[in-house]
Amino acid sequence: MIKIGDMLPPATLMEFVDVASDGCSVGPNPVDVGKAAAGKTIALFAVPGAFTPTCSNEHLPGYLEKAAALRAAGADEIWCVAVNDPFVMGAWGRENKAAGKVRMLADGDAAFAKATGLTWDLTGKGLGLRSSRYSMLLRDGKVVQLNVEAPGKFEVSDATTLLGQFKR
Repeated sequence: MIKIGDMLPPATLMEFVDVASDGCSVGPNPVDVGKAAAGKTIALFAVPGAFTPTCSNEHLPGYLEKAAALRAAGADEIWCVAVNDPFVMGAWGRENKAAGKVRMLADGDAAFAKATGLTWDLTGKGLGLRSSRYSMLLRDGKVVQLNVEAPGKFEVSDATTLLGQFKR
């Protein structure tokens, strides 16, 4: 399992882009994790699935609510990662008005989750292999804080906890 002091593993996530910009076409665009994290401070949180109860009612809304405070504390970007396809992550972001606040990044085949060692097997519940629920504070791709939830819990990966860790 990834730990404090480790670099993010090489991986490509996908981001659905609604409005074309320089270098990003409309639709799913690849995001090279290492390149995207280079030289930045990032608040990353991962959820088991878009549109699921705790993720939709508490986890994502907390980061949206604290986005300005996280940026004021030093976050260049806030990333939400889930084992969903980029179309689902795009729709979830649109529904929650995440544009400009939180990057909604899809780990469609769980490659990133597997590479970090932060997986949760929900096959028996019809969801397959998913990401564990966690948050990380990253500086230049290096993990400086890591908050991993026990299965089914939401106690340490919330935005308020990670915001407090920026101040250390």
